[in-house]
Parts: sequence; structure tokens; C-alpha cells
Amino acid sequence: MPTAMSLYLNYFVHGIGVIILAQNMAQLAQHWHTTAGGVAVVISSLGIGRLLVLLVSGALSDKFGRKPFVLLGIATYLLFFVGIVASPNITIAYIFGILAGIANSFLDSGTYPALMEMFPKAKGTANVIIKAFISAGQFILPLFVSFLIAGNIWYGWSFMICIAILVLNGIFLIIAGKFPVANQLPTDVQADDLTDEKAESKGNLWFDGTLFILYGYISQATFYLVSQWLSQYGQKIAGMGETSSRALISYYSVGSLVCVFVTAALARKAVKEIQFLGVYTLISFLSLLTMYLVPNGLVCSIMSFVVGFSAAGGVMQLGLTVMSTFFPKGKGTITGAFYTAGSIASFTIPLFTGMMASNLANIILFDVFIALAGFVVAVLITIRYYHLFGKEEAEASKGETNLDQSSNS
Repeated sequence: MPTAMSLYLNYFVHGIGVIILAQNMAQLAQHWHTTAGGVAVVISSLGIGRLLVLLVSGALSDKFGRKPFVLLGIATYLLFFVGIVASPNITIAYIFGILAGIANSFLDSGTYPALMEMFPKAKGTANVIIKAFISAGQFILPLFVSFLIAGNIWYGWSFMICIAILVLNGIFLIIAGKFPVANQLPTDVQADDLTDEKAESKGNLWFDGTLFILYGYISQATFYLVSQWLSQYGQKIAGMGETSSRALISYYSVGSLVCVFVTAALARKAVKEIQFLGVYTLISFLSLLTMYLVPNGLVCSIMSFVVGFSAAGGVMQLGLTVMSTFFPKGKGTITGAFYTAGSIASFTIPLFTGMMASNLANIILFDVFIALAGFVVAVLITIRYYHLFGKEEAEASKGETNLDQSSNS
């Protein structure tokens, strides 16, 4: 558990790292002698970094273990936070942005498989809790940045705090971090509880694999876009003040935190991961559509919470958990493939939205269509899931019912 908490703390810092450039957009644009569009280009570099190494690092994580990649992620993230503050222009900043994407890839390829191996009977919950820590970071940062601005304090302190946390966490993991052996079944868990770990892949590599790759891209794109532009949209389209528009990200983060707890509670009551996908993606579409059609402060505040709940509350992590059911062998490899699609979104979405920066309403409309596509893909994955596993689940449910009846007799 101490090692798991340390892994989660890395994602608290990652949550800050995802939005720290957008939250300091004006200050960084001035420091780098560029515009908001230029900062958006630097933000896109994070996606390139993820794309460069994620697929390979996932496979290597299966071979060499989880701990080395977690430590590589921490070290590379340290270079990002130091480098962004020290960068004199967007060219140098772009290079350090790539390092942030690489750092995220290393963390993902080591952390997600490690947590699924640490908690084999609660894989979905273990992965979704990552999102809680990401959301906590995204909740705190806008408040802290507003405090720095109000006090006319150097914006770089938001970077320095991340550096301090990563250094301390890295030292702890080096000295005391304990990881399970990669892809090895725990000896203290009943074999019946791990049938999915032993099972051969049932999913069709090309059809089901393509659906999950699309879902990885779309789920990342949906919340990544809104997290980068929500404050700007609230201020320039909804007519909100600077402080209240920054608070939208905090509402969004609170929504994602609430979703983590709701999902974990429902999972304990035997609600399966697959049952969340279609519902959450539909809510994402409807909330984004409402925000676009009714752009005022009250609606944006409410819908920010709802979008955070549905799009950023762990639905991507749930998608990965469902994918591990389709393809149970090699968790590092499927993590790499799934999040490579997300990294393409992290790279392409800022480029698309940077070109639309002159009309922020169109950016949110773009996200509406992305969320609609996500709902369609989620429905297709759900259909495939019940086609492949529905009979097994029905038989298992029937067996449990017969056992209960025998016990009652």
C-alpha cells in the first residue's frame, strides 16, 4: 500500500503537469515572446513525447519490470518542470514539452500494470483512483495560480512545488518501493479469482483492437481539449471574470473526483466496468452540447462539473481495464497501445484547437462532435463485450443462484 500511494502521488503531480502550461498561458507567452497559440503548440509537444516511447516502454515494462519505468518517469518529469521555467523561447520549451510526454509514458507503462498486479481483484478501482489524484492536482493548481497572480508572485512557484514533490517521492521509491513481479500471479489469491489472468485473448486483434485504439484517442481528446480551453471559454464566450473562469477547472476537477468515488462504490456492488462506458460518454456529449448552446456563467459552472464527472472521472482508465479483459496477456503492452492512441490525441488536439483559437465557441463545438463519436465507439465495445462474454457471465450468474438456493435448502 505505501508503494501504491507513492505511485498515486506521481499522478497528483501529473495532473498539475497536464494543465500547468494552459493555466500559466499569459505569463509563459510573455516569457517566450509569443502568443496563446504559440503556447498551445508547446502543449501539443506533450503528445509527441508520449507517442515516441509509450508503445515500446509498455512492452519493455513487461520484460524488465515496473519500477525502472516509474523512476524514469519521475526523472524525466523533473527535467520538464525545470526546463519550462528556464526556457527562453518556444523552441526550447517545445523540447522540454516532449520530455513531459515521455515522462507520462514511462509512468503509465510502469504504474497501470503494477496496480493491476498489486490489486488483481480490484483492477478497475485501482486504475480509476489514479484519476482521483490527477483530478486533485487539477483542482488545486488553478486556485494556487490565482493566489500567485493576486499576490503578484512569480508564476514559477507552481513548477517548483512539483519539483519538490517528485524529488521526495523518487527517493522513497528508490529506498522502499516494493513492486510485484511483472505478469506473475500473486500466490495469496485464489485461482478462481484470477481466471481472467489465465485466459487466452478472446478479442479480435484487428476489430476489437481498433475499437479500443479509437476509444483511447477519443476519451483522451474529449477531456484534454476541455481541460486546456475551459477557462478561456468561460472568460471570453460566457463573459466570466478571470478568477471565476479559472474556477471552472476546479469545478471540472471536483466532478472527476466525485466520479471516482461513485465508480468505486458501484464497482464494489458488482457493477462491471463495461457498464460505465456508454453511460459516461453519453453524459459527456450532452453536457458539452449544453455548454455550447447556453454559454453563460451558471451553465458553464454546472456543466464543468458534469463534464469532469463523465469525461475525466476515470472513463479512460475503465476503458483500459475492459481492454485487459479482451486481451488479458501482457498488460504493459496493451497499456502502451491504448495510451499511444491517447498520446496522438494529446499531440493533435492542441494543434487543431490552436488553429481555432480565434473562435473559442468552435473549439467546444469540436469537442461536442468528439464526445458523440466516443459514445458510438463505446456502444460498439459494449455490444462486442456481451457477444464475447455474455454467455459466460450468464452461466456464472446461474451457478451463483443455484449455489444460493442449495445453501438456503
